[in-house]
Amino acid sequence: MSIKQLNPYLNFNGTAGQAVELYERTLGARTESIQRFGDLPGMAVPEEHKHRVMHARLRIGEGVVMISDAPPEMAVALEGNVHVCLHFDQVADATARFEALAQGGKVTMPLQDTFWGATFGMLTDAYGVRWMFNCDKPGAP
Repeated sequence: MSIKQLNPYLNFNGTAGQAVELYERTLGARTESIQRFGDLPGMAVPEEHKHRVMHARLRIGEGVVMISDAPPEMAVALEGNVHVCLHFDQVADATARFEALAQGGKVTMPLQDTFWGATFGMLTDAYGVRWMFNCDKPGAP
């Protein structure tokens, strides 16, 4: 058996829908599917939680990110030791998306040229997700 694909799965506490909209707007993500807790037939969900995302699948470039809201009684920590790394082929595109996603968040390392031959930066978005942006320069090792 071989691994076919690796997908980050991002969990939120009721803000997954807003995060999906942010990633669509700033990263050009395409929502391939989204199901909300209120869509489940026969499941008693309090009205105030029906909008929560049970599962969403977003295509970002060639990769897939999955997203959900935790049930209210199972809140998740919003920060951890994982970053989602985006690789770009154009610095201008990386810069524009970095600046857009940084709005309402916190830049950890500004987008800058590095010794390893790339333009690189890190940020935490408005929903606590940590991102790395990398754009290798032509001819870099």
